[in-house]
Amino acid sequence: MTSATAFPPRRLPEPAAMLWLIKPITWFPPMWAYLCGAVSSGVSPDGRWGVVILGVLLAGPIVCGMSQAANDWCDRHVDAINEPYRPIPSGRIPGRWGLWIALAMSVLSLIVGAQLGPWGFGATVFGVLAAWAYSAEPVRLKKSGWWGPGLVGLCYEGLPWFTGAAVLSAGAPSWQVVVVAALYAVGAHGIMTLNDFKALEGDKQTGVNSLPVTLGPERAAGVACGIMTLPQLVVIALMFAWDKPLFGVAIAAVLAGQFWAMTVLLPDPKAKAPWYNGTGVTLYVSGMTIAAFALRALA
Repeated sequence: MTSATAFPPRRLPEPAAMLWLIKPITWFPPMWAYLCGAVSSGVSPDGRWGVVILGVLLAGPIVCGMSQAANDWCDRHVDAINEPYRPIPSGRIPGRWGLWIALAMSVLSLIVGAQLGPWGFGATVFGVLAAWAYSAEPVRLKKSGWWGPGLVGLCYEGLPWFTGAAVLSAGAPSWQVVVVAALYAVGAHGIMTLNDFKALEGDKQTGVNSLPVTLGPERAAGVACGIMTLPQLVVIALMFAWDKPLFGVAIAAVLAGQFWAMTVLLPDPKAKAPWYNGTGVTLYVSGMTIAAFALRALA
């Protein structure tokens, strides 16, 4: 499908389009980060599996799903250029239903977050506000190629990691956990920059100054690779400093796999960015998992 006119007018949303609106494929990173946080806390989940499962659902289908719905609603004019077959510009989610879904899921996020105690609720409030700040005018941090990906990286990796550790610990996580979570959140800035390649033309026409727009695809890809790499090098150094050399070697091996993937990406970033988001990001998340178990051993 290449045109919104390919779909007949509707009064109610199409169920399949509602699922597409909240993009299940995007739920994995924050869900996995929450689990990394729970592991890194060093606290046994025995007797607390309820908050672990609830936190995973909150991080993925609920908060991340809400952020995707909010972004699609606020980006409907951009999507009409880039991807007119998507749920809102195609008319499969008609009228203001996209906005109502995003608002309803924002309320649901806060209700569920309140069940995870003060740390979980505070993190949820931050996540909901960040989702709207990223997408909605007049703030719309998405317009910035630096602030936008940074905020998304924080909410996809750092915030759920911190939340998982805080909920399991019933208090503030250790400084080591906070540092490693923050480093992986910084690295995720590069992942989000690569994600912007798919909207390059629409961003140019609508004033979204993503790094692919402002720097060009080749330079933006190089910057993204550098931003992904440097925090992982710091994590590797910390593993050795904290007397966890085997974990450091394992993370270094995962990073070496990313270097190989980058050699495929950089010659043609516009074409290879989706491939890297499946290959390199999987390796990136694998390194997060190794770091989480290192922190657990440290605890």
